[in-house]
Amino acid sequence: MGIRSRRLRLRRNGAARRRLPRDLALCADERHVRGSLRSSIPRLPDRHRSAGLPVSAARIGPIAILTGAGISAESGLATFRGADGLWEGHRVEDVATPEAYARNPRLVHAFYNQRRTRLRDPRIQPNAAHRAIGELMRRWSAPVHLITQNVDDLHERGGAVSVVHMHGELVKVRNDRTGDVHLWDGECWPETPCPRSGETGVLRPHIVWFGEAIMEAERIDAALADPTLFLCIGTAGAVWPAAEFVHAARARGAECVEFNLTRTQISEHFDRTIEGPAGETVPAFVAELLTTMRVP
Repeated sequence: MGIRSRRLRLRRNGAARRRLPRDLALCADERHVRGSLRSSIPRLPDRHRSAGLPVSAARIGPIAILTGAGISAESGLATFRGADGLWEGHRVEDVATPEAYARNPRLVHAFYNQRRTRLRDPRIQPNAAHRAIGELMRRWSAPVHLITQNVDDLHERGGAVSVVHMHGELVKVRNDRTGDVHLWDGECWPETPCPRSGETGVLRPHIVWFGEAIMEAERIDAALADPTLFLCIGTAGAVWPAAEFVHAARARGAECVEFNLTRTQISEHFDRTIEGPAGETVPAFVAELLTTMRVP
């Protein structure tokens, strides 16, 4: 059964929609297909391993990687959603939904202008985990597909190529009428003219708001079609449909490894959880993976 199946549900009424975080409700009859596994995945020092988890294995083959806010937080980018549920003092419903943009486009633009400015702070740089992923993508002998929930460009700046930004990109704006996408490094306001058409009032952040379809669903389908290894880095699995990716990968026989500061609500669905800062655990894992697999 392919990744376009009802299990992953990337195509509901045309495409999956980004949903507000909620507790996972997994089907009681969820079945995981475990492939024939031969070569060992690298062991990390005990301080980076979760006790009692099995030693995973993988074949040399395609790798799918999903990253979330945790990897960017180590570079100094706030996750924006605080303990009080607010994003930079705003309710999600006021700055990250189509309805919010229709009500108050200036407030929404101001919010994303602030985030874009912060991203360009010289102190915000790719960390060791970003660079390690970039190295893996360059050196691995089979395809490495990188899917990120993050809207920053730290993966690209860390050496990654062909990144799938399922929630959009801060460094781009989009003409809401024509769909044209433009690289954007400064502020954008309702009165800002479109670089191509000269129209005003048509540019919006190139961001997937809650209730909208995720971007690049077909590339996500392709990435999860045949991985031998699935790595989930810095995400707690609270936002759908990304929370379902581990099930799609397992159904295709992939070994699944989670990297996070602590175990998460979806840890039980991984073959192994590696606890600790991504800037430490991911480079160590990648370095030994490349050595173990004797990648040129």
